[in-house]
Amino acid sequence: MAQTRIDEYYLSDEQREARRRQRILEMRRRKRRQELIRKYAVHITVAAVVCIVALFIGARALILKIAGGSNSGDSQNITNELAEMESSQTEISQAEYEQTQALQTEDGQNTVSQTEDTQTQGAQPESVEPEAARQNSKKNDTSVNISASLINPQMGVDVEKLVNERIAGFNEQYISPLGGFISHEPPLSASATDATESFGADIISENGVLIDVENGAIIAQRDSRARIVPASMTKILTVLVAAENVTNLDDTFTITLDITDYSFVHDCSNAGFSVGENVTVRDLFYGTVLPSGADAALALAVYVAGSHEAFVEMMNEKIDELGLSDTTHFTNCVGIYDEDHYSTVYDMAVILKAAADNSFCREVLSEHIYTTTATSQHPDGIELSNWFLRRIEDKDTHGEVLCAKTGYVVQSGNCAASLATDADGKEYICVTAKSTSSWRCIYDHVALYERYL
Repeated sequence: MAQTRIDEYYLSDEQREARRRQRILEMRRRKRRQELIRKYAVHITVAAVVCIVALFIGARALILKIAGGSNSGDSQNITNELAEMESSQTEISQAEYEQTQALQTEDGQNTVSQTEDTQTQGAQPESVEPEAARQNSKKNDTSVNISASLINPQMGVDVEKLVNERIAGFNEQYISPLGGFISHEPPLSASATDATESFGADIISENGVLIDVENGAIIAQRDSRARIVPASMTKILTVLVAAENVTNLDDTFTITLDITDYSFVHDCSNAGFSVGENVTVRDLFYGTVLPSGADAALALAVYVAGSHEAFVEMMNEKIDELGLSDTTHFTNCVGIYDEDHYSTVYDMAVILKAAADNSFCREVLSEHIYTTTATSQHPDGIELSNWFLRRIEDKDTHGEVLCAKTGYVVQSGNCAASLATDADGKEYICVTAKSTSSWRCIYDHVALYERYL
């Protein structure tokens, strides 16, 4: 798709608008196809489960029929075999209906019933029917025990449990193109407990939260639900939405003058790509996160959705899927200040968890240093660094900080979102906002991890 694009700088306004509309239409068609695929995938899975359950029920019914006896000549042998499994010594035959029948009860005692010899001209005594009913009841009880043993965890696989787990797992998430998961449930739900603490005076950030991911508990916080300006933490959602819609990381995109102009006018940080440079989609992901490149983020947006505006719509749709639309809304994919571009530190923690659950996003967010692919403009590539991870890697956090993304605009102060693990591998997420400097922001994360991990 990106390989066939020409530099829009050389097109007229009418041609640009026509191309923009065409890309939006293509994006909508692609989304519709994805929705249909997901819909039919659910239907196919449900149908498969129904078939499995039907086969199981059919097999059980067959066992009941065989075990319960039939009118065939083999019913006598089957009856005797089942009776032996229950330690019963009853013998059944047409010639012995008038004889005494011995049945072994569940408490180990035997009861004996007598019938009179009243058979005349092939007629059966009145006591035959009750006795036969008891025999059939005995056989049916035995067969039920046998069929139940088929799903006994000690004897084999619990089919019902396995099917339920498969259904639940599929309903919760769909596989994304880049090997992660497209979640339709909040990936993180944490709440304050009696043990939740407030930040101490040594924490400078005005807003913050530290969450125990495994237990879903807020360990410590300060105004975690108050509205903040997320700044470049926005790019966590940018790469997540892009990762869920990109299928070829080796595809290329040509950097346009519109992209570099947007970045220049808004005084954004950049990865350093040049106008006309053919950049791989993979490099755009790393350029968006490590140096917080607005040029890379905008290029990803246009590549995925056809325009920045259409991509922002996709971002807000994702926010709604995560259940955050009441407290989070984005107007751009970069993090530029806007009154309608807002979030909370808690919501950013949820977004970071969703991104970390995507294997490729987790890889990008955890990279310390990355060198882009060589191009004619940059024959040696561009070395990109995640300065938060590089500055915190030698600090004692009682664990390891794996993923991180920083942000800064005047209205937000210095902010950051990070994911760390303790010595046992348990995950924790920390998000802070409105610190006084990039170093103070890092020290806040260090202090929180050191104290609570």
